[in-house]
Amino acid sequence: MIKYNLECSCGENFESWFQNSNEYEKLLKKNLITCYVCGSSKTVKKSLMAPSIGTSKSSSAEKDSEQKKEFLKNVKSKIRELNDYVAKNAEYVGDNFVSEVRSIHYDKKKKRNIYGNATFEETKELQEEGIDVATIPWAPKENA
Repeated sequence: MIKYNLECSCGENFESWFQNSNEYEKLLKKNLITCYVCGSSKTVKKSLMAPSIGTSKSSSAEKDSEQKKEFLKNVKSKIRELNDYVAKNAEYVGDNFVSEVRSIHYDKKKKRNIYGNATFEETKELQEEGIDVATIPWAPKENA
């Protein structure tokens, strides 16, 4: 297994594990590596990494690690709460999101809350048109 630091053009940095470097390249070419913030799969790339040197952990480092795990657990929980709220209060339109939101904005369809999929570029275009949209992180459900 190999861990890479990844960077998206939306400015988000994150880590991901891969079976090996060839597997990373294969997934990248198929646009299967996506940014968890904006959902884009075309603007994610490897960023600079420092080598990982094995050292003995001090209790302070272990405490920091536990605090980070707890923090991330809380963040995931809040993201799931947000996801649940959106799912209960809006209609999922999937990959039709861009056309649906334009139809609503230009009064071709009745106003309603919707959510779905859009690339970073599509979201930017919608915002440039004056359409109020936002990108939210979407966490997979546990045991799903």
